[in-house]
Amino acid sequence: MCGIVAYIGSRDAAPILIKGLQRLEYRGYDSAGIALANKTTGDLNVYKIAGKVADLENYLKDKDITGTTGMGHTRWATHGIPNDRNAHPHVSQDGSLAIIHNGIIENHDILRKLLISRGYHFNSDTDTEVIIHLIDDIRKNEDISLEEAVRLALSELVGAYAIVIMSRQEPDLLIAARKGSPLVIGVGQGEYFFASDATPIVEYTRNVIYLGDHELAAVKNGELIIRNIANEIQTPYISELEIDLEALEKGGFEHFMLKEIYHQPESLLDCLRGRVRQIDSSGTVELGGLIKFENQFSNINRIIIVACGTSWHAGLVAEYLFEELVRIPVEVEYASEFRYRNPVILPGDLVIAISQSGETADTLAALQLAKEKGATIFGVCNVVGSSIPRLTDAGVYTHAGPEIGVASTKAFTAQVTVMTLMAVKMALKRNSVTPERANEILTALVNIPDQIREVLKKDDHIRKIAEIYKDAPNCLYLGRGIQFPVALEGALKLKEISYIHAEGYPAAEMKHGPIALIDEQMPVVVIATDSLHYEKVVSNIQEVKARKGKIIAVVSEGDEIIQGLADHVIEIPRTDEMVSPLLSVVPLQLFSYHVAVMRGCNVDQPRNLAKSVTVE
Repeated sequence: MCGIVAYIGSRDAAPILIKGLQRLEYRGYDSAGIALANKTTGDLNVYKIAGKVADLENYLKDKDITGTTGMGHTRWATHGIPNDRNAHPHVSQDGSLAIIHNGIIENHDILRKLLISRGYHFNSDTDTEVIIHLIDDIRKNEDISLEEAVRLALSELVGAYAIVIMSRQEPDLLIAARKGSPLVIGVGQGEYFFASDATPIVEYTRNVIYLGDHELAAVKNGELIIRNIANEIQTPYISELEIDLEALEKGGFEHFMLKEIYHQPESLLDCLRGRVRQIDSSGTVELGGLIKFENQFSNINRIIIVACGTSWHAGLVAEYLFEELVRIPVEVEYASEFRYRNPVILPGDLVIAISQSGETADTLAALQLAKEKGATIFGVCNVVGSSIPRLTDAGVYTHAGPEIGVASTKAFTAQVTVMTLMAVKMALKRNSVTPERANEILTALVNIPDQIREVLKKDDHIRKIAEIYKDAPNCLYLGRGIQFPVALEGALKLKEISYIHAEGYPAAEMKHGPIALIDEQMPVVVIATDSLHYEKVVSNIQEVKARKGKIIAVVSEGDEIIQGLADHVIEIPRTDEMVSPLLSVVPLQLFSYHVAVMRGCNVDQPRNLAKSVTVE
């Protein structure tokens, strides 16, 4: 989950690296560092420090940061605690080579013992340092070029990596390689940019190459050559970035998370644009990424959804949608468990992977397993050109735009929107829903962006509720039916950014254990919107009140019954139950945000977390 960035060209590299690290800091922020090749002095200067990129900036103020070739790293710790010596870049024993790395080397311990037996000393606890010593050992013993030494060393590594390597002896050389961890190459005029994703690159060029697994790229004397691990030259495909540079800035908001919560009306409009067509009492859905598979929809017997974290919650919402509308069984799996369980995958199964980044390691591994077993695999993700779209048979982009805040908000609502479109499309193809019912859902979906704007107007009211409960040690979230996954998502948001222990439960399950926790100090957030379960939820609220619990209820506009029961009520517009999670989740996002800010937490960079989980 670390962020890596590198530059080679004619500009001063240091400002590009620092700005790039700032944009990549959502991937990790335990420590940061840079390496620069000074052609005048012949030095390879490495500077690194525990802390955030801002700490690195201060550390560099009196340092020599000359150089037009350089690389930088912001770390999410895996092997070794966050401190100066475990920060990247790491160097070879003689200091002539430097490396940055995102990923995990699974056989690092074996290689470390081998290298120690050969006289190498280790200055860190990381798996990364093994790579640079191994490269150095191969180069010296084989008397070969650095590019060849890197290629041979990679063949001995087990695990995932995206690496960039520099050499003091060859300041006009930059080498990069990847397997399992993302790496993008920006192609400029006589210059090249390397990064974990496109956010540090888009300011300088929109032409990018997505380096493939087992590929090695070398820029030498201004020329880029890409080879595979078998040393065969590859012809790269240059894509054009569609990222809006403004989306990478806070735009006047205090935090990226708040900006992204408020951006949801626009992100959902982008998600819906060109995909919904309504004609009188019937409606249609156009999903270009699925066209070639539409005729196979009638052959699907089961859907398996694999995802992690917030995307898993979106998958749970999709389970209700597909089973209600398409009338086929759905299983929602944690990708990290699915891949290790030897799952039963049958002919006619469709596996759908949901991932904001398109690079989630466990989800990718689960997809690969499903593909090997012969399943049809679809992807739902946000990042164009990422690994999941390249692996899947078909899929749909969410078009939510860059999401910088570590706690996912607009990605969740965009994923639910896409899954709703997919469910309606499949239901129409299978004749499991009438055109009139499909049109009702699509009409409600088209109205959601404006209705979210109405919810956002209640931000001040939600902030006042957050002020009351900001010091609560625990919080319980309850929902029924399609709102149960929203309860899980609301609890996750509170845990992620405020560090308050929170749990989401189906409201009916409260009596089977969690009710023991309820007293006058326990806030209970209940999603009690219009639904077939409304009266049951009212009963659950009464059970909480009988035990002096504090009720924060999310209700449909005009609700009168719960108004008289709850301690606090947040009204949201009425809508079709099938799309209601898109509205009910927004107050929970805002509540978590305000609680975290009031507690002095770093909302955009919560402790121990990273945005894109590209390691197991």
